[in-house]
Amino acid sequence: MENSDTYKTLAKPSNEVLFKEKKSKFLGYAFPITSEDDVKPIIEGLRKKHHTANHVCYAWQLGVSAISYRANDDGEPNNSAGMPIYGQIQSYKLTNVLVAVARIFGGTKLGVGGLISSYRKAALMALEESSIVEKTIKAYIEVTFGYPYMDKVMRIIKHNQLVIVSQQLEMDCNIIVSTVKSKAQPIALKLNALKGIVAKERAIKS
Repeated sequence: MENSDTYKTLAKPSNEVLFKEKKSKFLGYAFPITSEDDVKPIIEGLRKKHHTANHVCYAWQLGVSAISYRANDDGEPNNSAGMPIYGQIQSYKLTNVLVAVARIFGGTKLGVGGLISSYRKAALMALEESSIVEKTIKAYIEVTFGYPYMDKVMRIIKHNQLVIVSQQLEMDCNIIVSTVKSKAQPIALKLNALKGIVAKERAIKS
């Protein structure tokens, strides 16, 4: 990913697309996903929808700094379906995405080369139909300090345009702020360098 603070994904599932090759039908779909657990129900749904499909092949990618992915040929010859689909995900530089292609056999064998180009084309068409969005990766810093240090902390928050996510002002003050990922560590170091202030990065699901 070129910019470590952003990534590209889909705003919503694509419309169904259809690519035909020698009477075989290739129905392509693209879906935004947030975890591997999202994949199975979507693929099962497509199998039910296209119960005459011989294969439902797919590829997915998750994560930004730590990438995980899978490509599944679903009984087609090795690397003739899942990897061509995954290649389109890579060419669009997308993550947190699943692309699936259901194939309904038309009676004529396409050969490995024909399968590769057909699955690639159906995946490409599904992504062309998709609404692609750029999302910002947030990081969170938990800041703990006593009341006398409130002004210093608030000055740093304002200067660095940090967003206050939550605050507890009791015996000690505890504030959680968010910023873009690349700025979190330098800001935490700056806060920790000040007397009476403890700052640590926190993982919070957005």
